[in-house]
Amino acid sequence: MAYSGRAQRPISSLLKQLKTSHSYSSWTRCNGFNGQSMFQSNAISRCKAPSFRPTAELGWVLGFSHACRRYSAEVGSTEQVGLIKQLRERTSAPMKDVKAALVDCNWDLEAAYTELRKKGIAGASKKGARIAAEGMLALAQDEKVAAVIELNCETDFVARNEIFQYLALSVARSALTMDALPKLLSESATIDLKLLGEMNIVLDHPKLTREITVQDAIMEVAAIMGENVKLRRGFALSSANGIVSSYLHTSPQPGLGRIAGLLTLESENGGAPTEVLQRVGSNLAMHVVAARPLFLSRDHVATKTLEAERDILKTQAAASGKPQAAIEKMVEGRLRKFVEEIALLEQKFVMNDKVNVKSVLEDLSKEVGQQIKVGSFLRVEVGEGIQR
Repeated sequence: MAYSGRAQRPISSLLKQLKTSHSYSSWTRCNGFNGQSMFQSNAISRCKAPSFRPTAELGWVLGFSHACRRYSAEVGSTEQVGLIKQLRERTSAPMKDVKAALVDCNWDLEAAYTELRKKGIAGASKKGARIAAEGMLALAQDEKVAAVIELNCETDFVARNEIFQYLALSVARSALTMDALPKLLSESATIDLKLLGEMNIVLDHPKLTREITVQDAIMEVAAIMGENVKLRRGFALSSANGIVSSYLHTSPQPGLGRIAGLLTLESENGGAPTEVLQRVGSNLAMHVVAARPLFLSRDHVATKTLEAERDILKTQAAASGKPQAAIEKMVEGRLRKFVEEIALLEQKFVMNDKVNVKSVLEDLSKEVGQQIKVGSFLRVEVGEGIQR
């Protein structure tokens, strides 16, 4: 097999030219033939008067040997392992990408770090078309206001990564401090993602330490993780005369979870004991996660929803062959049960199914000496509504 256009003999024939009457166990390089690399034995130096004539093919062999020796001489194997470990810890990039970047940058750690970031950020837009249905919900709150955001990624593996989770919590805290949040809360519970993405965020993590916009921080983490990472949505709730309570399900650490339940408890006159409200409010937030209510009360159930369910129930009851009067009673009875399943105040309390949520609030009102009601509630789950 030939290695270049000018090489006409196989490598085996070139090696024969190097053989002498001595038998050498290994070879190293020395200089001495018109500036060309020569070979010498570990035991005997042979850098004088070669018994053969250098050829184009031989020059290729010697150049290859010189490159290999220089590669291993400049950075030892122990140092290479150390550099790979440092860069991998710093970036969390795949091992093969870390090693390739170091080799391309001649084992310069900082240059390789920059190269990885460039490649990652440049590829972030390509990843954007991939489905990101995993991730985390991050919650930030004080007594009166709570903000929850959904940060998505492609795999559960990345969702468990500490850098990803740190970013999610940082974005939620930023959402809580938005200047536009009070106005937003007076109009809707939805956070404007464009405004949030343009906010500056101060990152204080060993692998992310600087001030950057939320959107740029997300792109940088996408580059590190090698996946599509995106901020999907955000919500906020506030209480005027009470508290905001929350519950996070499947929570790897405080402030993070896969399902979030939030609600506000409002007191009639204000000044109700916060500890008591939080105790009951936390249980009700857990109920929201478990029972999946769609509306606050019977009166809030949309007419369109009721009519659609009534039509379905009529069709089912008609198949029974019973008289029309009996069918009407069956339909109304099942419709009441349907409302009890989707309206929060009508639902059976998950911690005591002998009472409904309305009864829990009545007992709480008696305990604090004034009327307590649920102002609003919210249930959010990672990936809901995304086609996988």
